[in-house]
Amino acid sequence: MILLDTHVLVWLDEGNFRLGVQSRDIIDKALSQERLAVSAISFWEIAMLVKKKRLEIKMDLQVWRRELLENGLQEISMHGFLGIQAANLPDFHGDPADRIIVSSALANSATLITADEKILAWHGLSYKQNARV
Repeated sequence: MILLDTHVLVWLDEGNFRLGVQSRDIIDKALSQERLAVSAISFWEIAMLVKKKRLEIKMDLQVWRRELLENGLQEISMHGFLGIQAANLPDFHGDPADRIIVSSALANSATLITADEKILAWHGLSYKQNARV
């Protein structure tokens, strides 16, 4: 399974040049195999950014989410196990959404595609891909 960090989902949707060719190929393959996912917390993060006017999505967010899911993106739900695991990640920075996304990757043996330098540098996540590559 391939798990997208929040900003990677946005980059993918925008067709942003920051998403590297290799990462785009991995994403396309995972989508065609129904193995592309995002944590539910990413939709919360995006909604908060839109509300704060730091991100623009040109349609209703509920419709946007539904269309992504209808087109094959899988959503990993937040549940108690992930919450506890996220709270106990050793030597990981304090951002709660990042903790839940990383815990989702760990719990699902997923490769996390991210450009977040702190996540890429963290030793506890073996399966990760730099989104800029």
